[in-house]
Amino acid sequence: MGLRIAMVTTFYPPYNFGGDGISIMRLSGALARRGHDVTVLHDIDAYKSLGGAEPSDRAVQNATNDGVDVIGLRAAPHGSAFGLVSNILTHQLGRPVVHAQRISEILREGLFDVIWFHNISLIGGPGILSYGNGLKIYEAHEHWLVCPTHVLWRFNRERCDKRSCISCSFSYHRPPQSWRITGYLDRQLNHIDLFIAKSEFSRRKHAEFGFSQTMTVVPYFLPEDSSPEVLEPLARDRPFFLFVGRLEKIKGLQDIIPIFARYAGGADLVIIGDGDYAETLKTLATGLDNVHFLGRLPSEAISVFYRDALALIVPSLCYETFGIVLIEAFRKGTPVIARDVGPLPEIVRTARAGLLFDSAEELLSALWTLQFDECLRNAFSVEARAAFRKHWSEDVVIDRYTSVIRDAAIAHGHQKVADCFF
Repeated sequence: MGLRIAMVTTFYPPYNFGGDGISIMRLSGALARRGHDVTVLHDIDAYKSLGGAEPSDRAVQNATNDGVDVIGLRAAPHGSAFGLVSNILTHQLGRPVVHAQRISEILREGLFDVIWFHNISLIGGPGILSYGNGLKIYEAHEHWLVCPTHVLWRFNRERCDKRSCISCSFSYHRPPQSWRITGYLDRQLNHIDLFIAKSEFSRRKHAEFGFSQTMTVVPYFLPEDSSPEVLEPLARDRPFFLFVGRLEKIKGLQDIIPIFARYAGGADLVIIGDGDYAETLKTLATGLDNVHFLGRLPSEAISVFYRDALALIVPSLCYETFGIVLIEAFRKGTPVIARDVGPLPEIVRTARAGLLFDSAEELLSALWTLQFDECLRNAFSVEARAAFRKHWSEDVVIDRYTSVIRDAAIAHGHQKVADCFF
């Protein structure tokens, strides 16, 4: 017998910007395939208020599969000023306002056995954590619990090592959240039975910034690769290194592009993704015929680039909570060159399938090594595939969820969840 599970999140495909929404969709589908009744509650207003484009009907249909019931909150058909007001009020008051009654009714009347909170910043802030009953889980896809800007990137220019939250919020053109200094957040967190971090690094970083609750680490997962291995190689004349991700300053690509003006190996840099920093990066690449911007591509197309790349470059400057693109590369047997910061070294060392860098010279050396040391590259490829299956495949990670949720259910008296979660 399955359980009734509510997933509560601000962003969910196709109304999402980053990888966390896609990961929540994968998790919801995996649980539904294992016999659970899964409902996702997300906030379309938040997506629209932050500049998201209205997705096509086909994109909406593609995101509602695996038998998951998806409920998108919208203040008015196709958005309106009320949607923006809803998000501003939630951001400032730390609780649902415009959608409060509907959220309460859904979580109360759904009789959910498990309420699973993800990125709740604009769907309800910490106030939503007291809504509904059942075993309650909070999964920290970002550092929002300890950082108003989510990313621990202070003043929009450097990694954060101490709190300057009020002045930092203003640097992002956001008003400070007064509820963060009243004890309100801590009181609401008492409603949660299980906190999940996505990496050991993220768990430690939460504790370092004053988060006192115990966190359990459960990483991201990917389904087994369904793309046929018989696909033709890409029609490219030159070998290439790959970057995949949102084009934002914190992703660090501005440090990589100039390296390819110096790199003498005869390989290209292929960049897949888009974002608000794209034009700056394209300007930086002016005159470099070995740097190619391909924009956004569907996942099936990206899969071939992962397979054929010499390595994936992950130059993030900020403290990520994980790094999904790394395990996307490992799934295809592709090694990684990652900046030695945040959880990236943790993942690379676990896989034993890549190199780390902390300077331009270290990056140049890593590029040269992975391009011309074929034996090492092949060894990394074997390790990458094996590590993906061992640590980040769907069945392995769902088993990890099963274990930690069952333990939390027993500890907090939710016997039905303990008996039925599988």
